[in-house]
Amino acid sequence: MNLKQFFPILDWLPNYKKHWLKGDITAGLTVGVMLIPQGIAYAMIAGLPPIYGLYTAMIPQLVYAIFGTSRQLSVGPVALDSLIVASGIATLAEIGSEHFIELAILLAFTIGALQIIFGKLKFGFLVNFISRPVISGFTSAAALIIGFNQLKNLLGVSAIHRNNKIQYLLYDTFNNLKEVDFITLTIGIIAIVLLILLKRISNKIPGALLVVILGIISVVWLKLDKYGVQIVGEIPKGLPSFSFPKFEKSTFIHLLPIALTLSFISFLEAISLAKAIEIKKKAYKVDANKELFALGMSNVLGSLFQAYPATGGLSRTAVNNDVGANTPLASIISGLIVGIILLFLTPVFYYLPKAVLAAIIIVSALGLIDFGVPKDLLKYSIKEFLILNVTLIVTATVGIKEGIAIGVFLSLIMLIYRSTKPHIAILGRVPETHFYRNVKRFEGLLEVKDEVLIIRFDAQIYFANIAYFKDKLEEYVLEKGNKLKLIIIDGESINSIDSSGIYMLKEVVNTYKTKNIEIAFTGMKGPVRDVLAKSGIMDKITYENCYMDIQEAIDVFEYNKQNKEIEKKYFNYIKQTNK
Repeated sequence: MNLKQFFPILDWLPNYKKHWLKGDITAGLTVGVMLIPQGIAYAMIAGLPPIYGLYTAMIPQLVYAIFGTSRQLSVGPVALDSLIVASGIATLAEIGSEHFIELAILLAFTIGALQIIFGKLKFGFLVNFISRPVISGFTSAAALIIGFNQLKNLLGVSAIHRNNKIQYLLYDTFNNLKEVDFITLTIGIIAIVLLILLKRISNKIPGALLVVILGIISVVWLKLDKYGVQIVGEIPKGLPSFSFPKFEKSTFIHLLPIALTLSFISFLEAISLAKAIEIKKKAYKVDANKELFALGMSNVLGSLFQAYPATGGLSRTAVNNDVGANTPLASIISGLIVGIILLFLTPVFYYLPKAVLAAIIIVSALGLIDFGVPKDLLKYSIKEFLILNVTLIVTATVGIKEGIAIGVFLSLIMLIYRSTKPHIAILGRVPETHFYRNVKRFEGLLEVKDEVLIIRFDAQIYFANIAYFKDKLEEYVLEKGNKLKLIIIDGESINSIDSSGIYMLKEVVNTYKTKNIEIAFTGMKGPVRDVLAKSGIMDKITYENCYMDIQEAIDVFEYNKQNKEIEKKYFNYIKQTNK
């Protein structure tokens, strides 16, 4: 048994190089510092006490360093997953209650167990069924929900109730504008401006930590808590204790749909980040199925120490890589930094204004809003642009699970539609060459014979598109008229053919043979030829009508045509002589 297959840490740790240490220490300290305000802020999004955000910032990261194949991915709490945790569990328990906390921890365990199973079954490919427009629309909608839910803390208005539907949040906000606490709002706006400015100066500056420190100092110095500014309050001190999540069959059944959704979304977030970093590195390779397993172990073991669902974080991973992380030792150092904070420094955050946390969350959410993809889709794919916006609108106004479901459903419908009407081209010869191209793309520039129809079908032939193939072929044959003598089907792009396709081809061959039109195949791939042979179609068209390329088929056609003309002239000569 190769232990490196199960424990990637055994691959990099024994080969650790001394010059890596400086980068790992610098990145570990930087990301560890970032995790403190992020952990507290994202716990608020999840509807959990701040301490659980710190637990999630510590344990899963340490576990991932052992099992993960990416050397720069930083695992911990993230805004998007925190929102899904809150929205999914809110239907089962009151946000912030003991039962809610128990369910969040059980959800982490369930997600982790599913990810471990999917990883072992090599199900990493399933994330490919969530298209980029769906991800973009869903993420942007989630960012809006996350941002609008922080208006309560930014404005200092307790009457604005938490909701995952934007229209209700806006309604509540509008009705309570008179209750705005302007001191709280001022703190929040200053924090937002500082975060944006510091981010523009450099990603390496721990902007979130700086505004947290300034926020705490301002509250303590000016005694702002006495003037209605809401603060975080007491955060328990100490490391998380070991305990198994409380399990009930009925609860598990209710959590399973949320767990399935989050298991794939969190994996998609992590693998996309890991792959993006891997492209820039040459020292290692990210394995999708091992990443599933690693994230699963992070969530399962994290849940045993009171962590809620975790995955790779965009901003932390970017900073980890930029600052110089060379190995997961950076993540181990980050986790230890969080552990030190938990042991000794949680009282420091007692006076942290909630408006500052709201500012951190809002700026983070702004970074999730995707403007690039919809802008690009407008140029070349209106259908996918519509899918993106439908996903965004449904997610923002109806629900998170509904948004994902409708996005995936529309993507699959579009995939099916495209497969039923794939690209089909009539080909013509590039003058003085043996190359054949689409006549529509090179209109008037290609040589096209009246007696020959060359068709290229750019898809597999199966039950869903046989009617389209047959109808388009009939349409092109009618356009050619009575001069047509040969149909060449270029099989270069046909990867497979099913039984429905076989029956359709038999019918096509029989139909056009009765009209004295021959059918030839060119460039057919081995597996397709095998199916044609076993089905008996080859007996009808014979191997003599199968060619390596189009030019060979044309040459044979021209040769036979000349022979027929010679034979015709010869018989006419004999006929005239006999007279």
